[in-house]
Amino acid sequence: MIRRALVALTLVASAGGLTACGSDDSSGDATDLATKTINITISGDSVTPNGDRVDVKVNQPVELVVKADAEGEIHVHSTPEHELEYGVGTTTLPAFKLDKPGIVVVESHALEKTIVQLEVK
Repeated sequence: MIRRALVALTLVASAGGLTACGSDDSSGDATDLATKTINITISGDSVTPNGDRVDVKVNQPVELVVKADAEGEIHVHSTPEHELEYGVGTTTLPAFKLDKPGIVVVESHALEKTIVQLEVK
C-alpha cells in the first residue's frame, strides 16, 4: 500500500514537472516582443543596408522605414509574401511578423538588390 502511494506521488510530481516545462516553452509571448525597426535608404540604384543579416525572433513585429528618392516596392520572401510599396521621402511600411525560423530575404526586384536577410530564430 505504501509502495502504491509512493508510485502515485512520483507520477503526480513528474506530471507537474512536465507541465512546468511545457509552460516555459510558450513563455515567449509575441506581445512581449519589441518591434524590430530596420531603416532603409534607397538613392538611385544604391541601397543601404545592402544584404546585411538582421536577427529577429519568431513572431516579432518587423517594421521597415524607407527613405527613398523615388517610388518603389519592397518584396519580403516569406509565407505569406509581402509586397510593400513606398513613396518619395520617408515611408514607414506596415509591420509584419514571421512565424517560422529561417532566413527571409527582403529585396527590391526593380533594383535587383537584396536589402536585408532576416534571420528568424
